[in-house]
Amino acid sequence: MIKVGALPSGKSLGATLFLLILTSACSRGEPPLGAGAPQGVPVKLASVETTTVEESSEFVGTLEAEQSVVLRPETDGRVSRIYVSSGSNVAEGTPILQLRPDKGRAEVGGAIANVSAARAARDNSQAQLRAIEAERASAVADLALQNDQYGRISRLVSQGALARQQLDQVRRDRDAARAALNATDQRIQAARASLDQANATLQQSQANADLAREELQETQVTAPIAGVVGDITADIGDYVKAGDTLTTIIQNQALNLRLAIPVERSSQLRSGLPVQLVGSDNEERMATGRISFVAPQVSAGSQSILAKANFPNPEGQLRSGQFVRAKIIWNRRPNSVVVPTTAVIFQGEERYVYVAEDPEKLVARRQVVELGLIQGDRAEVQQGLKGDERIIVSGTQKLSDGAPILPLEEEDKVSQQSQSK
Repeated sequence: MIKVGALPSGKSLGATLFLLILTSACSRGEPPLGAGAPQGVPVKLASVETTTVEESSEFVGTLEAEQSVVLRPETDGRVSRIYVSSGSNVAEGTPILQLRPDKGRAEVGGAIANVSAARAARDNSQAQLRAIEAERASAVADLALQNDQYGRISRLVSQGALARQQLDQVRRDRDAARAALNATDQRIQAARASLDQANATLQQSQANADLAREELQETQVTAPIAGVVGDITADIGDYVKAGDTLTTIIQNQALNLRLAIPVERSSQLRSGLPVQLVGSDNEERMATGRISFVAPQVSAGSQSILAKANFPNPEGQLRSGQFVRAKIIWNRRPNSVVVPTTAVIFQGEERYVYVAEDPEKLVARRQVVELGLIQGDRAEVQQGLKGDERIIVSGTQKLSDGAPILPLEEEDKVSQQSQSK
């Protein structure tokens, strides 16, 4: 019990009041001021992640269509019709453009007439040959008859049954029959030569007609492949010459990406490596393909290696000639331990992190680590961590090995409890 007496003054009064408050608090069982306050360095904790780490490099390349054809006329002429418009999807063989065919049609008509005349001449030569060959058969039979007649008369004359004058007459008839046969043979040779000439003329006429037809067909420009029609540079009425560029046909369903890879990467560069086309934000993946070609030689000027990657483009999102950013994935390491870069402390050649240990007291333990890839705000830890630890990601400047720590979320709970009291 505290007796009431003369009130103390000055410093003695303040000390007396403090003792009274402290005595009152002790009598109620409350702890003294400052007792039970949280101890330790305020820090933020994060769990170690296990994920797939990709070793990659980014390049800028040019897309090109696997198939692209420039359409040029094979003959001079004036454009009389355009069948399609720029940007149209066409199949192989689709007519694209027509040149005026008037002259070509006249030439084809004349060539066909020449073929008919040559064929008629050939047929006439064949008929003449067959007629002469029939005459020869008659001449052969006549000569055989004269030979038989000469033999009989000759025997009768030798026997004295006939006068020798009759033998001379038969001999003359036989010689005439032989001469007629020889003349027929010569006519047959001439007829065969004439037939050969007629056949040659017919073949030449047929070739000329075929050429005229081809030239007529050449006045119509068609699509040699399926694809998309590019810009058509000619208009109806324009006069174009053989070899002028009219338009292009491009197949965009599949594209090749040309990349110049530094020679320092030659040991890693190989067919089959995955390649990703990335958007401007470096997150959007526009397409995924693979390295399909690696040049066997190095470009002397740039000291780089040409590589090509193939990309499907079924929706036509990409264009031939387009510049794109591409990421080559050199290596993928699954189940890699990854930590925030803010947790890594660089001290000379040494790298280390602080691991939260002892769930009851929570102290910071210094752990040396060996880093792998550092990408953005994440660092790969190749040695030093198992993957199930909790590490300190902020407040490391005030830490030392074995120092007590106070996770910020726990500190916030203590502050809230203090305010409620």
